[in-house]
Amino acid sequence: MTDDQKNAIRETAARVLKTEGAAVSAMADALPTDFADAVRAILATKGRVILCGIGKSGHIARKISSTFASTGTPSAFVHPAEASHGDLGMVMPGDLTILISNSGETAELRDMVAHVARFAIPMVAISGRSDSTLMRAADYRLLLPPAPEACVIGMAPTTSTTLTLALGDALAVAVMEQRGFLPENFRTFHPGGKLGAQLSKVAQLMHLGDALPLVAADRPMTDTLIVMSEKSFGIAGVVEDGRLVGVISDGDLRRNIDHLMTRSAGQVATRNPRVIGADDLAAEAMAVMSANRITALFVVDATGAPVGLLHLHDCLRAGLA
Repeated sequence: MTDDQKNAIRETAARVLKTEGAAVSAMADALPTDFADAVRAILATKGRVILCGIGKSGHIARKISSTFASTGTPSAFVHPAEASHGDLGMVMPGDLTILISNSGETAELRDMVAHVARFAIPMVAISGRSDSTLMRAADYRLLLPPAPEACVIGMAPTTSTTLTLALGDALAVAVMEQRGFLPENFRTFHPGGKLGAQLSKVAQLMHLGDALPLVAADRPMTDTLIVMSEKSFGIAGVVEDGRLVGVISDGDLRRNIDHLMTRSAGQVATRNPRVIGADDLAAEAMAVMSANRITALFVVDATGAPVGLLHLHDCLRAGLA
């Protein structure tokens, strides 16, 4: 491929991105009039948010539905052709529908429009034509701004689908924020993969109960070494009056090797150790371990009492690396 050909390709890509980006910016500066009302209607919905569209609009509708579902709003995609052959039964009173058609005249949506009107199911329409059949039938009208398609012939759905997708994201995020959707809620719908791992709480990964290598401050180091060996974490927590007051690591053992067996756990321990809370994110605990070059953290409650232990290996097994 010649340099001229490569430059031509880059110019095409830049033109497409600038065309679509300008359209999205224009919509951001002038949101559809019914946008806030549509968000309030979604928040008030007791059932599901049903997305419907065909062709490129159908693909966009599926993605928007997925975004709603993953951010706390029950949602489903219904194919308009399948709806006409029985799947209309999936759309019930209590639901809300979002129908997508750039022209607003998609024939395949007619049965869905009639169904939601018959059962007084709220309908949001996303279209590029304000005077279309779909927009006239809708309760909430989200009009896309006029913008040229990005393809050279000006016909392939490009800018219009980008605008629709961006508007769907804006709806989902606005609803999400109004609901007060939190990271722990997000993890409920994303338990797998690295994303799920990053949202794991310390409490979900930490060791509990008899697994904890805990010793009293006056415990002889001869006994403390046995506890450290049995628990296999390479660390021991030193407790006074129910509170964690220090930790003993391999480094502490080396620093005190000359008189180790004549000392107590409290004399060898490093005081005021790094700790973490059970409700903190495991990713935060891993960051603390990395910054302080340690491999384990005790988990304490509000009183300073040790309730768990999180090891670096626990984080790695969970996929946090």
